[in-house]
Amino acid sequence: MDILYLLIPLSVILVLAILAGLWWAIYHGQFENVEQEGERILNND
Repeated sequence: MDILYLLIPLSVILVLAILAGLWWAIYHGQFENVEQEGERILNND
């Protein structure tokens, strides 16, 4: 039971870190043009 006092705050911190990373990626335009990037690797230059 004592381990829950450690695991619950760690899991909350992990979830917040994941959400912060996702927010950062969206805010900085990482998902702006997903279709073009998928086609770029198929085109021969």
